[in-house]
Amino acid sequence: MALGLQHFDDCVESCDGGIANGHPRLDSDAGEELMRVEPGVAIALGPRAIESPGTLYVTTRRVIWLSDTEKGKGYAVDFLSLSLHAVSRDPEAYPLPCIYTQIELEDGDEEDSDGSDSENSGDLELSIVSEMRLVPSDPGQLDTLFDIFCQCAELNPEPHQEGEEENSWFFGDEEMADAGSDFEISSNPIGRANGDLDLTHRVHELQIHSQQFEDADEDEQESHDDHQLTG
Repeated sequence: MALGLQHFDDCVESCDGGIANGHPRLDSDAGEELMRVEPGVAIALGPRAIESPGTLYVTTRRVIWLSDTEKGKGYAVDFLSLSLHAVSRDPEAYPLPCIYTQIELEDGDEEDSDGSDSENSGDLELSIVSEMRLVPSDPGQLDTLFDIFCQCAELNPEPHQEGEEENSWFFGDEEMADAGSDFEISSNPIGRANGDLDLTHRVHELQIHSQQFEDADEDEQESHDDHQLTG
């Protein structure tokens, strides 16, 4: 499977002609199913300006965006390529409320992902796009879209590499609040330690034991100092 954002034009023509690209052809043989259709969604890729609204299709495998005005223009990204998705409502982070996503790139593309001559000239190289923002015309749909993204990401767990640890770090609501985050955030896999929900408890115990050792060292030093003074 190729990582990253891809051009998409595999569409079934619309009978009424209302949408330039019709609707996307799904891989039914692989069990791909449509989960959500959201019209009136603009898209911004990397640092580029926001594009004219199109229609967002969220399937059990992919996020697909099709332009409503330019025939043959569309983008798609597999959920396995989405390393993070979040709801952004902070105008200092981005002027419009949106779904913010981070996209994993193929090896060797990362060093050029912050910009290139092709982006400046208007000829976008999708292989270096590491961020995508989806801006619905109705901001009230953000939470619904976020929930759909979470459901679909859970359907596409990242396969473990050979020798990789089974457990993965995750952040809960308290940790995110302490960090002062302006995002409702989710990564892939979604907010869980794989197969070991007791991970944070053990880490917390280690922190307690470490604190106990520090307290014991301080008590021993104070006792030694008192002994020297009275001696």
